[in-house]
Amino acid sequence: MDQITDGGGVRAVVEEPTGREAVIQRLRDVGLRVTGPRLEVLQVLAAGGHMDVESITATARERLGTLTSQAVYEMLRHFLETGLASKFDRPGLPAVFEISGPPHQHALCVRCGRVENVQADVPEPAGEAISAWRMGDGAEVIYKGLCPDCAHEPQD
Repeated sequence: MDQITDGGGVRAVVEEPTGREAVIQRLRDVGLRVTGPRLEVLQVLAAGGHMDVESITATARERLGTLTSQAVYEMLRHFLETGLASKFDRPGLPAVFEISGPPHQHALCVRCGRVENVQADVPEPAGEAISAWRMGDGAEVIYKGLCPDCAHEPQD
């Protein structure tokens, strides 16, 4: 919340958009029409976590009543193209999606596929093989291991 003062000392309180208003504004900022399904799917993503298409569809469908996985795939494609969402591919499992935010890395559970965000500096590449490359699209580090739930389960 910001306070704005004019020359006469009058103050206006300006609320930062939150929740639904923030999601509507994000859609408008990237030039996408605000529709009920788009708004709901983006709100599901904005709630946090990494979700696959089926989970996103089921969660949004609970609130909307009807929604197909194909419609969610199409929305996610638009969200990816406009930078609203990002995709994380998990080997052997469905990809998961999240709302775009500050750059970060990921931790991947090799047993259950759980994905968590990790704040970590990416090391500079070393070696002659990469010295001729022109880098510019960033780097992705994936930490692989067992999540806390799987680490406490007996191994098969």
